[in-house]
Amino acid sequence: MLQINKLSKTYPNGIRALLEVTLSVPQGMFGLLGPNGAGKSTLMRTIATLQEPDEGSITFGEIDVLKEKNEVRKILGYLPQDFGVYPKVSAQAMLDHFAVLKGITHAPQRRAAVSHLLQLTNLYEVRNRKLGTFSGGMKQRFGIAQALLGDPRLIIVDEPTAGLDPEERNRFLNLLGEIGESVVVILSTHIVADVAELCRRMAIISEGSVLLTGDPQTVIAGLQGKIWQKMIDKNELESYKRELKVISTRWFAGSVIIHALSDDAPGTGFQPVEADLQDVYFSTLKRNQAA
Repeated sequence: MLQINKLSKTYPNGIRALLEVTLSVPQGMFGLLGPNGAGKSTLMRTIATLQEPDEGSITFGEIDVLKEKNEVRKILGYLPQDFGVYPKVSAQAMLDHFAVLKGITHAPQRRAAVSHLLQLTNLYEVRNRKLGTFSGGMKQRFGIAQALLGDPRLIIVDEPTAGLDPEERNRFLNLLGEIGESVVVILSTHIVADVAELCRRMAIISEGSVLLTGDPQTVIAGLQGKIWQKMIDKNELESYKRELKVISTRWFAGSVIIHALSDDAPGTGFQPVEADLQDVYFSTLKRNQAA
């Protein structure tokens, strides 16, 4: 288990990225949800030993993450939000190079590992193509291939499906789901559907603070019977926002569909709808803003 305890970080420009973040991350897929600028990437980089916090501790099993960085790196797989590749190098050659850096120096073992990961990520047939010719989804799959080198026990993926088309997104999420059966995988994202589909445990973070933790299905169940929907004219939106707890809005055919949080029907024309993780996410952020 990964244990994060009262982790805080403020940058020299005064931006508070993390405020006493405490999380327990068990084996399996763990979703970290939050808007852009919430502190997710700062937390991921800190766990990945790429930056220091101001206060707090992180342990992974018997490893003190902040003090035993080399031990962490031996068992870590990391796919950052911005993953660059050498455009003129083939996938196979680049993965072989990463394998050497990871410490897999025995050539037959390295060839076997590279071949296995290219097959696992469905890149074996294009292994000799230059990385610069890969689509966004292919580059992301190559990114997870390099993150899996050395059979890591802790895997961190930061915004892995941003910008992918639906087919590539599904392929990538299926791959993550398979990997997450036997190791700790932290999926940091602002895409609610990714967490709803994959993760057994989750947390919502905003402005550097953890607002909610739990099992996605359990936290969704806590909102059932409390989400109400209505289609309104766009000119009515501000009035509804003043009078009700409107947690989300979306445009539809020139009108606006609003979701309101209420124990009872909040007014004429509202229909009850089944709550989902998006409702949990928006209602949690809204509650934090009002605090």
